[in-house]
Amino acid sequence: MPGAPMQQDIVFSIFIIFAGAAFLATFALYTRQPVLIAYIALGALVGPFGLGWIRDPEQLIQMADIGIIFLLFLLGLDMQPSALVAVLRKAMLVALISSLVFFAAGFALTQAFGFSHTDSLIIGLAMMFSSTIIGLKLLPTTVLHHKRMGELMIGLLLIQDMLAILVLVLLGVMKGGSDMPVWQPFAALPLLAAGCFLLVKGVILPLIARFDRYQEYLFILAIGWCLAVAEAAKVVGLTHEIGAFIAGVTLATSPIAQFMAISLKPLRDFFLVMFFFALGARFNIGLLTDVLVPAALLALIILVVKPVSFRFLLGRFSERRELAWDVGFRLGQISEFSLLIAFVALQSALLSETGSLLIQATAIITFVISSYIVVFNYPNPIAVRDKLRRD
Repeated sequence: MPGAPMQQDIVFSIFIIFAGAAFLATFALYTRQPVLIAYIALGALVGPFGLGWIRDPEQLIQMADIGIIFLLFLLGLDMQPSALVAVLRKAMLVALISSLVFFAAGFALTQAFGFSHTDSLIIGLAMMFSSTIIGLKLLPTTVLHHKRMGELMIGLLLIQDMLAILVLVLLGVMKGGSDMPVWQPFAALPLLAAGCFLLVKGVILPLIARFDRYQEYLFILAIGWCLAVAEAAKVVGLTHEIGAFIAGVTLATSPIAQFMAISLKPLRDFFLVMFFFALGARFNIGLLTDVLVPAALLALIILVVKPVSFRFLLGRFSERRELAWDVGFRLGQISEFSLLIAFVALQSALLSETGSLLIQATAIITFVISSYIVVFNYPNPIAVRDKLRRD
């Protein structure tokens, strides 16, 4: 339309993302690098702080988040409810103690660099969590997930997610803009899970039994159930990701759970490419020099302290040494929740711009290095060596 302001073309954006991802992923595989790094690098290269071909990556964020929702749904489909309850009980103490250790490390380092007490407090809180998306993207769903290591990781990440929700609620209370009681998410979780189990038993499973010959219907039913529970979780004060995981767990006993998992994997991967691209596109490389030294030191501390802490704590609970190291290195980074905490705190004037940039830089550095460590040393779906590649 002549004279209308020029808007970002979503088709052009997706073309740039996937054509560029194909090119850089090819280069990454030839040079034996993790493809996740290629997606992040592409975002930084063509995003608003690079070539500027993608001017507003925020438009892609919500679409990219769907990939995380599907990822949690697929992992839930592979976990039996009884196994989940057992692992949550065992992971609780490890998750709480390790979170305190990570908080103390972040708080102490930022205090040493002269950050304010409030900045240090929020940065310390952001260091408590490990990335659900990195940890689970590099987890082989058809092999290791059924072993102790996969169960422990999911248990630890779920407890961390609940703690992250608590932090976000407290930030809302501090800025005076949240009407949600602190206890609400914790009361809502068991009620939502119980309601989903009843709906699956009374509605979803009978529908599956009646129409199991129609694969297109089962595909639509799976997506509809996943997104419906994810949205219900958001309404009651949880997150889309926790809701999607509950949706998957409640369907795990279904005879077509594995069919659903296989059908949704390509859709999950489509959105996950967008997630990692958006992560790179949002990072302002030009301001990196302002926080380069503290970010590098903080990232180094996280990359060392997290694996060592999980190795020690899990070892205390009679887990095998190899398993404890495996879990520790897979969770040896900070989280996408850390980025959300930085965003909310900055918008609420509780965190300085420098503090927010420090969290972002630490996230990028730990995402990249921890991905390298896992891809080159542990079984994962995108390993560059055949003997480590497990889907």
